[in-house]
Amino acid sequence: MNLSNVVISMITGAITVFSEKCRLEKMQNRKYYGLSLCIDGQITYIQEGREYVSDPSTAIILPKNQSYFIRGDSTGHFPVINFDCTEFLCDTITVINIQERQQLLSDYERLKNLICFDGSRPKIFSIFYDMLHKLCIGNIPYELRRAVQIIKNDYTDPNLTNSIIANECNISEVYFRQLFKKHFKTSPKQFIIDLRLQKAKQLLSEGSLKLSAISESCGFSNPYHFCRTFRLHTGSTPSEYRTNNKIYKI
Repeated sequence: MNLSNVVISMITGAITVFSEKCRLEKMQNRKYYGLSLCIDGQITYIQEGREYVSDPSTAIILPKNQSYFIRGDSTGHFPVINFDCTEFLCDTITVINIQERQQLLSDYERLKNLICFDGSRPKIFSIFYDMLHKLCIGNIPYELRRAVQIIKNDYTDPNLTNSIIANECNISEVYFRQLFKKHFKTSPKQFIIDLRLQKAKQLLSEGSLKLSAISESCGFSNPYHFCRTFRLHTGSTPSEYRTNNKIYKI
């Protein structure tokens, strides 16, 4: 499941469910997707014979149009946000280990209050998207989060390599590449190129710098390498892109 690209179409409600120990209940054909957190206690979701534990260390994504059982292991409170997406998200229950529990619970209370008092829809969506973002990064190993931060800080350095990044994160280069590919579905090299190209597009659209200056500002070793890489990934030369996408002064 890729929560980073999900597009929310509606948020239908937020409620804190009180669940008692020994509770056994069946959810039949759940109408919406759900994000469930845990303040205290523990419940187990059972779907097609598989068990998924919800406790204070986890968040649960509940699937739309699916049925499952809920078993109360110990009494507690479970915040649930019901939502829908523009595209299919999942058909099985998903457990996500969380790192920012208190912040997520605080976000939930803010979102619930806004819904209760007919708050701003953009603000409600903004809080929920931020919660999904926290779930995404919380499920990424620390070493990889550190690596991404290094890349974002230093991608304009043409000498930045996988070896340097891996060394900064105290992991082997091979393991770094494998870990990066597993979580981001792309290589570190391509990730760096994408950041450089995004920056180049911005500078080209603004139209104030020469190509050699843009090349240097974005971390390309020389203008030839910049032009070749840009055309390979966008289908047009930097000059053509600037002509077609220049932002004119207001």
